[in-house]
Amino acid sequence: MTTCGRPFSWRPSWRPAWLPAWLPAGWMLGLLCALAASAAGAQGTDTRNEYFQMSLEELSEYRVTSVSKKEERLADAAASVYVITGEAIRRSGARSLPEALRLAPNLQVARIGASQYAISARGFNSSTANKLLVMIDGRTVYTPLYSGVFWDAQATMLPDVDRIEVVSGPGGTIWGTNAVNGVINIITRDAAKSAGTLLYADAGTDGGGVAARYGAALGEQGHYRIYASADRWPHSERVNGAAMPDAWRRKQAGFRADWHGARDDVSLLGDLYNGTEGLSTPGQTTIAGANLLLRWERPLGDGARLTAQTYLDHTERDVPGLFGESLNTADAELRYAFSHGSAETTVGGGYRVASDHVRNSALLAFLPAQRMLHWANLFAQQQRPLTPELRLIAGIRAESNDDTGIEWLPSVKLAWKAGAAQTLWAALARVVRAPARLDTDLYSPAKPPFMIAGGPDFKSELANKLELGWRAQGRSSLTYAATLFHSRYHRLRSTSRSAAGLVLDNQIAARATGLEAWASYQAAPDWTLDAGVLLQRQRLRGPVASAPPGNDPRHQFSAGSKWNAGAGWEFDLALRHVGALSTPAVPAYTAVDAHLGWRLSPALELRLSAADIFHRGHVEFRSGSGTASANPVRIERSLALALTARFP
Repeated sequence: MTTCGRPFSWRPSWRPAWLPAWLPAGWMLGLLCALAASAAGAQGTDTRNEYFQMSLEELSEYRVTSVSKKEERLADAAASVYVITGEAIRRSGARSLPEALRLAPNLQVARIGASQYAISARGFNSSTANKLLVMIDGRTVYTPLYSGVFWDAQATMLPDVDRIEVVSGPGGTIWGTNAVNGVINIITRDAAKSAGTLLYADAGTDGGGVAARYGAALGEQGHYRIYASADRWPHSERVNGAAMPDAWRRKQAGFRADWHGARDDVSLLGDLYNGTEGLSTPGQTTIAGANLLLRWERPLGDGARLTAQTYLDHTERDVPGLFGESLNTADAELRYAFSHGSAETTVGGGYRVASDHVRNSALLAFLPAQRMLHWANLFAQQQRPLTPELRLIAGIRAESNDDTGIEWLPSVKLAWKAGAAQTLWAALARVVRAPARLDTDLYSPAKPPFMIAGGPDFKSELANKLELGWRAQGRSSLTYAATLFHSRYHRLRSTSRSAAGLVLDNQIAARATGLEAWASYQAAPDWTLDAGVLLQRQRLRGPVASAPPGNDPRHQFSAGSKWNAGAGWEFDLALRHVGALSTPAVPAYTAVDAHLGWRLSPALELRLSAADIFHRGHVEFRSGSGTASANPVRIERSLALALTARFP
């Protein structure tokens, strides 16, 4: 067999279950090569957006939107924000959004099983982490069951991700309740930047997948793209060698269309997906969903801009023997940004309504089983220069929910521009996490006598936060950032005994102090080094022995090297060390990943990725109780081969 004219031998001893029965496994890569070879010499192939690498100086000019809901230079943003570029995702070999998020040094990412992750910023990490707001193209991916994210239901075609903006720290004034410790904003490329056809396939010891995307012009002012993908992950293995029957499969399709007229910009996006996941009990979890988002923007002169966005989202989840959920959400937001004198102001408001229907089991119940949930908000933020170098940024948000009424979310920042290459800031903010259905409506078993009897008096969790930050570019070859943070949490979730059973309430308080920092150094035009560190310490007060609010390492650090070796070769190394977890105990681990990429032609790229190359595997998190906690999943060493073909 040959690969694009080059000798190649690959005879896997296993056959990916997602591969069609009529296609021999050894010919999968050959099929893509044949398609790509026809386009390798075609004129007009534009891969600049796919392979373009920014210098560190250019990266400081990068525009971000997640800090203040308006475009601003990354170098000027008065927040601890880290940008994961689409190029960085490509080079990392990540197959899922959670794995791509490992690239952010200001996040804690722990894999629990084949499809489960614990992801948080600045502490309180768990399988149901609830203090981090996550969005995909402006759509909040949120379950009102526990104020968090089902990560197995979140996906997009990774080659079409423009960037992921990770903001650690409070974001309540701009984004609302649940943006307590951070915001993740996953932003895909404008459809005009994905013209042509892309085919992708990967296979390895950790499963495999296939994907296809096509983009083209839509009239004189528009562009569109459509995509489809299918992925499979095999079952995990516990530390004692027993199989964890959590293998899962997922299929997804979607589209994006963008129109850029003389006055208006319009975007229309949608996705459709379903999947199945194994369980340790009989049956398997099924997930399904669909969403549609419309966004309209119009510049109004003198720098003013009006933005309107609305989306519909439907999700379904069925866990046999435990619960099922059908959730329908409608959301609308209007935002107006304008300047008056030297001040810049953004005002806006939004409304969200959700119909949440839970199918209860004998073991677990949400009572009432069906609820209509409503959220409404109004916010305003202004940035005003006090001196040519000093800016004051102040804002407030009023947000209402059905359980606790109106919550007030104020913030104030001072940002000092110490020359063209340095920004220092200090920030104070009050943020809350509004109650979820798990906090107020959870009962177990479904009928009296109850062991868990809801949370009829549950209040919003509250946090007051202080942050001191510094972002600088030492020379054109060095950029770095550091942030000190201190938070005081009040009314965190706890349990207490009542006549009806255990009741969820708010008796835990906490303090968290830490430092997060990262740096990038361009040692040569074709060689970049990165490093990051996160140090944190929590002090808890209250009834935490039976149900601590999170399980976090006191330290973690990462380091990486990206080298363009010439002749189309790329070689990347990434190291991460995560400190020990205490409750339940998980030992510290260090993992080294390696990625070798080879651009065979402008249209064809081959990539070999190896994870945890110096160890057989490691544990990242313990979840559950009993056997599940005593024998957690071991994240195994893995090897994967991926092929990407692009042509007009």
